Amino acid sequence: MNVAAPALKPGATIGILGSGQLGRMLALGAARLGFKCHIFAPDRDSPAFDVVRHATFADYADEQALARFAQSVDVVTYEFENIPAGAATFLAARVPVLPDPKVLATTQDRLAEKDFVAGLGVGTAPYAAVATPAELCAAIERIGRPAVLKTRRLGYDGKGQATINGGTAPEAAWREVGGQPCILEAFVPFAREVSVVAARGHDGSVACFDVTENEHRDHILKISRVPAAVSDATAQEARRIAETIAEKFGYVGVLAVEMFVLGDGGLLVNEIAPRVHNSGHWTLDGASVSQFEQHIRAVAGWPLATPIRHGRVEMINLIGHEVEGYRKWLGVPGAVLHLYGKAAVRPGRKMGHVTRVFAE
Repeated sequence: MNVAAPALKPGATIGILGSGQLGRMLALGAARLGFKCHIFAPDRDSPAFDVVRHATFADYADEQALARFAQSVDVVTYEFENIPAGAATFLAARVPVLPDPKVLATTQDRLAEKDFVAGLGVGTAPYAAVATPAELCAAIERIGRPAVLKTRRLGYDGKGQATINGGTAPEAAWREVGGQPCILEAFVPFAREVSVVAARGHDGSVACFDVTENEHRDHILKISRVPAAVSDATAQEARRIAETIAEKFGYVGVLAVEMFVLGDGGLLVNEIAPRVHNSGHWTLDGASVSQFEQHIRAVAGWPLATPIRHGRVEMINLIGHEVEGYRKWLGVPGAVLHLYGKAAVRPGRKMGHVTRVFAE
C-alpha cells in the first residue's frame, strides 16, 4: 500500500533513489522550487551527491537505512527503473513513493511491459517470451529473422541484447545474453525513432513535451532533435499513446515512451521509461519548463506547467572521451554545456550533453 501524498510546501524534502546524472538534475530542478533533496544510493562516487546536503550511502536491501531515510523525507521518487522494486515497496508503506512501485514491477520486465502495452490496444513489434534454447528456436520460427533477443530485466543502452540475423545460431545468441529469461522481438524496419516525454499530476492532468526525434549510435542515444520530422497526425497519435499509458498506470511524475515510426507514419511502442529521460534533456534549455522541474511539480502535488518550446532544439550527448573536447562548445552561439561531474571517463558512458537552440 502506498501512503497518500499531500501537496508539499517549499522547504519540504524530496527523497531520490539513485545518484546518477538524472538524480543530479532532479535535485537541481527541485532546488529552483525551494525544495530540499535527500539522495539514497550505494555508490558514493556518483554525481547527484555533489548537489545535495543530505545523503544516505547504503544498499537498497538495507531496511534499517531505508526506514531512517523514509523518516527524513516527505515524498520519495526515483531516477531510474532498475531500483529494486522491493526497496520502493518497503518505503511506500512508510512514505509516499511516486511513481507507484507497481509501475516498476511492470516496466522492469520487458515481457510484462509489452503485455501491458498490447493490452491497451497499442501496437508493438511482434514478440514472444523465451525461457529456454528450445523456446528461442520456436519463437524464431514464428517471428522470423531478423529479430532481437533481449533479457527481460536489467538491459539499457543496448546491454542484454543480441541481434539474430539470417546466419546467427540461436544457441550463440542465447549464450550472448547469459542464458536467462528473455523476450524475442521482430526487427522493425522503422523510418525514425521518436519519444514522447509526458508528465501526469495527482489530479490526472497530463502535459506532453513536443515529440522528439532520436538518433542512436552503438545503441546509445547520441542526438535528439525537436520537433521530430513527422506529420501532425503522427505527432498527435504519439502524444495520445503516451497519455493513454500514463493514465492506465495511474502515473504521477514524468515518463518517456519510445516509439518506432513506420514508413506510413504508423507507430509502434518500443519501451517505456518510468522516469525522466535522456531524450528530454533538451527541455532544460529549450522549453519554458524542464522535464526535471515538471517531475518535481508532479510528485510534490503542484500543478503541472504548460511546456512552451523556445525554438528548434538539438541535444547532443557527450559520450566517453568526447567530454574532453567540452571547451569547443563554450563559444558556440546558442549552445549550453552540461557536465555531469563523473569522475571516471569510460567508453559508452554519458559524461554530459550540449543543448543548442535555433530560431525556427
